[in-house]
This record gives sequence, C-alpha cells and structure tokens, in this order.
Amino acid sequence: MTTETVDAYIDAAPPEVATVLRRLRETIHDALPEAGETVSYHMPTVTLSDGRRLTYYAGWKNHVALYAVYPLGGDLEEEVAPYRSGKDTLAFPLTKPVPYDLIARVLPRLVELHGARHP
Repeated sequence: MTTETVDAYIDAAPPEVATVLRRLRETIHDALPEAGETVSYHMPTVTLSDGRRLTYYAGWKNHVALYAVYPLGGDLEEEVAPYRSGKDTLAFPLTKPVPYDLIARVLPRLVELHGARHP
C-alpha cells in the first residue's frame, strides 16, 4: 500500500485494522504530544521534534506492529516479551486486545533510548 499521508494509510486499511491503527495513533500522540508524524518506508512514522524518526507502525491482515523498538531493558522488556516478533518489532494480534497502556509506556522509553543511541 503506497500512501503519502498517515490519514491515507489508515483509510486504505481494512476497517478492522483501521480502527486499531486510529487508536494506536491516538495512543502515540497522547504519550508523546510533541511528536510529529510522516510516512516513511510506506508506513506511518513517529518523528521527534528535530525530525528524526523514532518508530514506525503498520497494519497487517492479522496484526498491527511497531517497528524500531529497541530492547527496553528491565521490567518493561519483560512486559513486551510476548509481543516481540523479530528484531526490534512488537506485533499485536488482532484477535486479542491491543495493550494500548503498555504501548503508551514503551514510547517515552524509546525516546530515552533513541537519545542514547543517536546523541
């Protein structure tokens, strides 16, 4: 799916996926009100205030995923472990409730890690 805006990306998704993507987008902006958004690698991309990319998200037939989620360390890493799917990816099956509260706690930690990795 090739789109130029996050709205277009979400609108092009099947309805059941689009609903989750809208809620995920809202969760991201609630957790990181200063974050921006764009489309990169053909998926919605969360950007930092300086324009650097923080994380990406996408909707698929059976799940939604967050990408570029580095190892978080400690208890938070243990909490996301059931959702780890490949290197630096969190996948949330559409057949189960999406843990938006967990995602909201992951995002600020990603900002911290991003700063440490890319000073």
